[in-house]
Amino acid sequence: MTTLLEYKHVTKRFPGVIALNDVSFDLRAGEIHSLCGENGAGKSTLIKVLSGIYPSDSYDGDILLNGQVTNFTGIADSAVAGVAVIYQELALIPDMTVAENIFLGAEPTTGGFVNWHELYKRTANLLDDFGLNLDPAARVGDLGIGQQQLVEIVKALKSDSKLLLLDEPTAALTESEVDILLEIIKGLKQKGITCIYVSHKLDEVFSISDRITVLRDGKSIITLEAEETDKHAIICHMVGREIEDLFPRRQSHVGETVLSVENLSVRNPETGGTVLRDINFELKKGEVLGIGGLMGAGRTELLMHIFGAFGVRESGTVMYLGEELHHTPPEVIKKGIALLNEDRKRFGLILDHSIGFNLSLSSLERISKKGFIDENKEFKENESYFNSLSIKAQGQETVVQTLSGGNQQKVVLGKALMTNPEIVFLDEPTRGIDVGAKVEIYELINALTEEGKAVVVVSSELPELMGISDRMIVLYEGTVGGMFSSSEATQEKIMAAAMGQKIQDTTHE
Repeated sequence: MTTLLEYKHVTKRFPGVIALNDVSFDLRAGEIHSLCGENGAGKSTLIKVLSGIYPSDSYDGDILLNGQVTNFTGIADSAVAGVAVIYQELALIPDMTVAENIFLGAEPTTGGFVNWHELYKRTANLLDDFGLNLDPAARVGDLGIGQQQLVEIVKALKSDSKLLLLDEPTAALTESEVDILLEIIKGLKQKGITCIYVSHKLDEVFSISDRITVLRDGKSIITLEAEETDKHAIICHMVGREIEDLFPRRQSHVGETVLSVENLSVRNPETGGTVLRDINFELKKGEVLGIGGLMGAGRTELLMHIFGAFGVRESGTVMYLGEELHHTPPEVIKKGIALLNEDRKRFGLILDHSIGFNLSLSSLERISKKGFIDENKEFKENESYFNSLSIKAQGQETVVQTLSGGNQQKVVLGKALMTNPEIVFLDEPTRGIDVGAKVEIYELINALTEEGKAVVVVSSELPELMGISDRMIVLYEGTVGGMFSSSEATQEKIMAAAMGQKIQDTTHE
């Protein structure tokens, strides 16, 4: 098979950090080649040096495309060479329609004016080709994150690209949307398009890959034929050690009820629609309560409402340690509840500030004296979380936006834990995080419950939900579709509840 692309001894340095260290591997024409590795292993950097975000004079070594050394000075050069990129972060304009976003900068015109009829016709045809049920005239800002990601994918694929780079394209997609994307990628392969696929989700990697290259600490460790290896071997290469149990076991010590939600119904003030209806559940000290359901089922809205950041309460009560909870986020934090939001960059971090600045952001009152921050106390507390969470950076002074996604997530988690909460809400805490970092977070959850804290975890990954939870509730269209203990739960039962199928209530108190 012809070699289309080749990395030869590529090294990329940032101040104090070697992001890529003598990386070498090749890409065959027409194959799907996956890159696997922990956060900070260099996967996204490899994508960026090829796409021209990091120009050719900013790294050592060579990248050959069709046998010729690339000298891309920017993303326009890579696009001309037939390279298309789908990044993990969305690059859409919320106030524009699906059609306008897809053809932005390449709108069909007639007489110098945009031909709107042709624009929407072409978009409808594209969406139909990809099997997507989206309205070309829909405002992108009104779509869910998963649907927005699919728009981003169609936007990238509309051009006649020969090499497609996908950096964590399914991080925000539902299971059905992931299936659609993977079928699209397989179809592109049949058309002769070559793909580099970056993902932490090994089920996806093995379902579509011809070969897999593992990166660790910026180095290319090994390239394997997908059919000649397995997930366990890939994980071992990624972390450099054996992981015996992906979900570390713990002894549950469930205590008294700390949070009680009764007949809760919540309205979205922007749309006027009811998004949560007649929600009932209890949370006990020392337990992990998992919340499952499809995207749009109300999982995030439930946590955000209890936290005081979303919705108007139409009916019902939320009781925290015997007191009704109906407060603003700062008041809720003071009472002992912390929230890790699913969108860390939008709601969890001040990206252009340091790690230390972000870690203490929710605890300023506690580390201040007479209205002034006690900088010595702040540094010591920050350092404790910086070290205990194993944040990979030179120090607290490192700017957060320079960190990998997994290390950014650790900063958000540290900020939440620094408030010394009794209840911790974790909304998709391992989204976009590698296997090794996931295990670290699971161990941290176990440590919290050992201390008697109560933890609520929202997750779209069923094995994760089942592996870490003592009990689970599953939401369906804003109401509780099912409740299960860890011993009763199966993927089939959870999916049935998430899709509104009738399930016998088997909750054990």
